[in-house]
Amino acid sequence: MKQHSQIGARFAAARSVLCIACMAALFASPALRAQGSAVQVDPAQTKIEFSLDSTLHTVHGKFGLKSSSIRFDPASGNISGAIVVDATSGESGNSGRDARMHREILESAKYPEIVFTPAQIKGAVSSSGSSTVEVSGKFRLHGRDHDVTLPVEVVADGPKLQMSMHLVIPYVEWGLKNPSNFLLRASDKVEIDIHATGRIESANAAQ
Repeated sequence: MKQHSQIGARFAAARSVLCIACMAALFASPALRAQGSAVQVDPAQTKIEFSLDSTLHTVHGKFGLKSSSIRFDPASGNISGAIVVDATSGESGNSGRDARMHREILESAKYPEIVFTPAQIKGAVSSSGSSTVEVSGKFRLHGRDHDVTLPVEVVADGPKLQMSMHLVIPYVEWGLKNPSNFLLRASDKVEIDIHATGRIESANAAQ
């Protein structure tokens, strides 16, 4: 009983994180407590969707996940890695609007990546079923880092993970241009929804 208590205390103290979002190293599964672990996110099963309100309509679009590399050592609490979104992949279904978004707002030719670097987690992830945690870290957009804390819902089935998060980005406050003109007024905030599928692996197996 004492040994189980010590293991549980070590695991609780080691919680530091991910996710997508998104999402990430939060996933110190009990099965991997004794060794370093990694969270592998499948880009093909990851959806990064955005919506921007305006006076005429709400613009909906999506981005593609470029890469995700998260390593986590439950024994020490150390985390490394990042979740990288391909800024150049952003599209809303209107070629003219998308060209302006990339040229004038995202400047994606100059800033081709949007990066989330996780640093800390609050809460615990169950080895099965649904859990909600808060993940804090740095969100790099348009070449600048911003501190963010994201609520992440995790549904675990053994090593398999389903991760969901919703965030509101004050992009104008963060230095990006508002696309409004004399005919249309756009919100100064954009909403992002991320749904990702991944799995936990040992750090050695992920190499």
